[in-house]
Amino acid sequence: MTDFRQQALDYHALPTPGKICVALTTAAETSEDLSLAYSPGVAEPVREIAANPDDVYKYTAKGNTVAVISNGTAILGLGNLGPMASKPVMEGKALLFKRFANIDSFDIQVKHKTVEDFVNTVANIADSFGGINLEDIKAPECFAIEKALIERCKIPVFHDDQHGTAIVTAAGMMNALDIQGKDIKQANIVCLGAGAAAIACMELLIKCGAQREKIYMLDTKGIVHTRRDDLNEYKKLFANNTDKRTLDDAITGADVFVGVSGPNLLSAEQVKLMADNPVIFACSNPDPEITPELALAARDDVIIATGRSDYPNQVNNVLCFPFIFRGALDVRARTINDEMKIAAVHAIRALAKEPVPQEVLQASGTTELTFGKNYIIPKPMDSRLCAAVAKAVAQAAVDSGVAALEMPENYMS
Repeated sequence: MTDFRQQALDYHALPTPGKICVALTTAAETSEDLSLAYSPGVAEPVREIAANPDDVYKYTAKGNTVAVISNGTAILGLGNLGPMASKPVMEGKALLFKRFANIDSFDIQVKHKTVEDFVNTVANIADSFGGINLEDIKAPECFAIEKALIERCKIPVFHDDQHGTAIVTAAGMMNALDIQGKDIKQANIVCLGAGAAAIACMELLIKCGAQREKIYMLDTKGIVHTRRDDLNEYKKLFANNTDKRTLDDAITGADVFVGVSGPNLLSAEQVKLMADNPVIFACSNPDPEITPELALAARDDVIIATGRSDYPNQVNNVLCFPFIFRGALDVRARTINDEMKIAAVHAIRALAKEPVPQEVLQASGTTELTFGKNYIIPKPMDSRLCAAVAKAVAQAAVDSGVAALEMPENYMS
């Protein structure tokens, strides 16, 4: 672990501090180049944009840029460590945008005293970018921030901790339930955790067919139920009219467990209490609510996913967020709506059922991947994801009326 820690520090420090830089996209070698790039030539696109604001997409990089923005209040599993501590994560997000979808990103860390301060800061700079990816902002403030920015901004705003996690979870969950011979409409679901990711995951599962009354959500005080008077407006949406109070109560007979909480909170004994052919998504990182070894030792009919790359079925946001933005930017969507999110879910689901090319196997460090208990969602290194997800998202944006452009001819073909 000490060696890995040093490797991680060296990776970020050497040979140049950080993980991203700005690169030129056009010639800047001669005096003529500079006269076109800046004065006097730059005045011409300035005049065109002043006359027709949409020409900013024609003459600048706005249409292929995303701002990755955080206040550092919920960094990974590390907590509220402040804006500057979030910068390595935001640079990492920018790296993923570029590596997987060729989108240029700028990481921005915001200091603020109130939610309104944060919203005003971001809204006032939003037009500089093609989209905004919010990251590592704690609940419940993240809900109000995203809602306000969606209302005020004319470009897509997406809180990946909520919706990216939800999309990948829903895709894997629906595939797992198919394999287990279960219908999401009938599934009893236990969600351990009641923060941004948990609430977004459950809301999207409901949009995919799950029944709200069959969801049992737990926070640090136990079951979220109707007799509690300490629930915020977001938890109240999942307040179940039940006599169940503990995880033991909820897990008995459950078809599904979704963990977005902390390490080692689900025991082997509790896994044994679940219904036949259960599905477990233990997504706490880096240490899951239960390890696959422990869950599979408790019973062999379980499908388990985690957030880790060293186990099968990794629930990884990189399966969706770069490609959702790719599709949204390419048709100039003004928002990322439910139709686009659900389109991404089904595109990811479908890809897992297709034969896996040799180059994907090599990139994933494995010799065989076949749709089944140990392969319910694609691998992050699957290069087919960009075309599959971006195309589905772009088409959904056009079909739902939030795109300024039509689908490009032969898009992603």
